[in-house]
Amino acid sequence: MDSSPTQVKVTFTTNEHDLQLPESKRQLLVPADIKRYGLSRILNSESMLDTSSPIPLDFLVNGTFLRTSIDDYLKSNGLSPETTVNLQYVRSLLLPVHQATFQHDDWVGGVDVLSATAAAGRGVDGVVSDRLASASYDRFVRVWNSSGEVLATSTAGRGAGHWLRPNTVKWLSPSKLASAGLEGNVFIWDYSESEENSSGSLKCYMELRGHAKQIHTIDVNCATRRILTASSDGRVGLWTTSKKTAPQADAETLPSSQPTKRAKLSAATTAAQRGPLALMPMHDSVVTAAVFHPHDSTVAYSASQDHAVKTIDLTTQKAVSRLSTLHPIMCAAALPTHSLVAAGSSARHITLLDPRESATATAAMTLHGHINMVVSLSPSPDNQYTLASGSWDSTCRVWDLRWARHATLEGGANTVPNAVYTIPREWLKGKKLPPAGDGAKVLSIVWDKSWGIVSAGEDKKVQINRGSGILPPSD
Repeated sequence: MDSSPTQVKVTFTTNEHDLQLPESKRQLLVPADIKRYGLSRILNSESMLDTSSPIPLDFLVNGTFLRTSIDDYLKSNGLSPETTVNLQYVRSLLLPVHQATFQHDDWVGGVDVLSATAAAGRGVDGVVSDRLASASYDRFVRVWNSSGEVLATSTAGRGAGHWLRPNTVKWLSPSKLASAGLEGNVFIWDYSESEENSSGSLKCYMELRGHAKQIHTIDVNCATRRILTASSDGRVGLWTTSKKTAPQADAETLPSSQPTKRAKLSAATTAAQRGPLALMPMHDSVVTAAVFHPHDSTVAYSASQDHAVKTIDLTTQKAVSRLSTLHPIMCAAALPTHSLVAAGSSARHITLLDPRESATATAAMTLHGHINMVVSLSPSPDNQYTLASGSWDSTCRVWDLRWARHATLEGGANTVPNAVYTIPREWLKGKKLPPAGDGAKVLSIVWDKSWGIVSAGEDKKVQINRGSGILPPSD
């Protein structure tokens, strides 16, 4: 009786230019019971890739990661052992290691980064220094360098900056920032640095007024100098950062329209007061996100606690489509290359929605793993498959859409049952994660190619996790 193990023919392919195999080595017979680690050892051998040091590899079959033996894969898909299996190999995702922590005096509601690879710094003439902006509950916006030194702190108080807490901050360019929060106004800041780059200054030069309630998040389009705002008043605001072309603010929104002595004294403001290009009533509840389409500045998406994601034509200022979900939506992000909108929910999962009219199903994929509300999302800066999320469960998580498996319980949609990596707050490192609702909530996350994964939250810290190899090259 022949006891030799069953062998399967595989074909190895890759899109990583420095890991190409010669044509003669791309097909191989391997044991049917082999798994990822064994396949990685084969490719790292001298007769195959002949690398100076082993490179951890993952393998994809039909766009999803191989997490079983090849034999189990063939059986679960009803395929013959004589089938030639096409395996695409990619570098394994590496753990985003802790790099730095910037300490604040209060909770940090928003964070954004400036670099040569970030939207606000890309294509700017001259050298763009790496800078980080944070918005803290102590009312201040701060600018930091990559060494964790505060270069500039905003002014605060009516007529000079935030007099209530800011929830969000975004870089518009290397010399301008926007922030917004509990006041319901958007503050535009001029930022400048000394010649030796050892210090800087933030001066509020324009205040955008119009919302009746607080602003939760903003999004910016650096090319068009436009801002979108998501407010508790159910409206999405569209604004320009150009003082010359911005409409005058409605007199009723100005401090001088209030009959109190304190308000009259605050009317002598040094910042210009301007109004919106449009305030669009979009939702029946709190608007938690408003984001520009990645490639079309005339299109935007809004998300709300009324369970809906809407597509907005900014030219007509009308909603052109509405997608309904089962739970309140706490955040949203547009994925640049998939025509999908990722929506983080109060039900602890992330749903990927397809807003195109031609879509056969509204929900394309669901990501499970968080144990509390998902409140911030950031797509990978240069990989179409990867997404980072921040949650009130005290963690950030890195997701790879290629880990999807089909789940009939999700209405036929794909589901990703686990994140690739879970990043706890640094003070929780090595400890058991707190139960849902406890611990230090993550309130904001941004993923930049230069900075890495930057997150901020209730622990009064901005935390930076980075490492070469976090991102596998995009197809």
